[in-house]
This record gives sequence, structure tokens and C-alpha cells, in this order.
Amino acid sequence: MLGRGPRKFRIETERLTLRPPVQSDFHAWTSLRRDSAGFLKPWEPAWADDHLSRRAFTNRVYWAQRAIRGDTALPLFLIRREDDNLVGAITLDNIRRGPAQSGTLGYWTGEPFARMGYMGEAIIAVVHHAFHLMDLSRIEAACLPENGASRGLLEKSGFKYEGVAQSYLQINGRWRTHVLYAALRGDRRGKTLVGQA
Repeated sequence: MLGRGPRKFRIETERLTLRPPVQSDFHAWTSLRRDSAGFLKPWEPAWADDHLSRRAFTNRVYWAQRAIRGDTALPLFLIRREDDNLVGAITLDNIRRGPAQSGTLGYWTGEPFARMGYMGEAIIAVVHHAFHLMDLSRIEAACLPENGASRGLLEKSGFKYEGVAQSYLQINGRWRTHVLYAALRGDRRGKTLVGQA
């Protein structure tokens, strides 16, 4: 991590720089989200009518700055260093302190960059940061049962299957059941059994 404020925050991986969104990311973000809409929408909450607008993006940037300063979330864009392309985003959200010391992980990758290992790199880096620099003890993640790519990604990244949550989130306009995963600092639970639930 470099610097103290949200604008200077960075996590470096082998191929990526993970950093908070800034206003100058608007066109790259809008283009990637628009061009990947068919790929993303089946797995995400329904997009608001103004989802791709400048105003909505500005609000997203301000929220990210406040969340990082307030230690309530860590929203980061994945920037490929070789060409400065935005490839996706990852957010450690719902950070709970006190006895919980936990957070919830969410992420998306633009369709042109899917299945290239970028999100796996980002997840491992963010989890390491959360455990070793933020002193969190538990990172949770959830995905739709049929999202085999996301389940495989979580399992390869050290997350273990924990169960099912009925009507967990509204996805694409409907309440959907999700499978739940978690990574624990100092996990001794053994290997995830692939194909549960």
C-alpha cells in the first residue's frame, strides 16, 4: 500500500494494479460495462436506468473515497499494467470491526478479460491485504449455484464452501438463492470439496 489517502492507495500483483476508481476512469468503465452487459447481467443486481451515466459513476467514485477513509469498504479497479486497461473491479464491502473482524467480497470482470486469471490474482492480493494489513479474520463471498466459473475461482483462491442462503440477493430482478463461501485467516479446515450444494 502506498500513501495514506484513497487516491494513493495501491495493491500490486504480478500483472495488475488494484486502486480505487477515479473520475478519469469513467469512459473505460462505461465502455467495459456496456460491452459486457450480456455477460454480466445474469449474475448481478438489476442495473438502474442511469447505471452507465456520468452522475452514477461520480457517485461511485465519491462513495469509494468515503468508504476507504471510513474503513467500511475497499472498492478497487483492476488495471492491467502492460496497457493501463481496466479489466474489472473487486470490492471488500460490509467491513465489520469489533468481535467480527470480517468483510464480504464481490467482483466482476469484463467479458474480454474473463478466464485469463486476472480476478484470481486480485482475490488473492485483496485477501492477503485484508488479513495481514487490515487485521480481518474472515472474508465471505456468495454466488449463484449455477455460476461454476465464480465457484471455481473462489475455491482456487482458498475459499471454502459453507452452505446455502435462500433468497440471499436480488439478481437480475429476482430473489435468488446463493452458495456461501469464506476464507479464514489461519484456516485449518482443509481442501474444499468441489461440487457441493
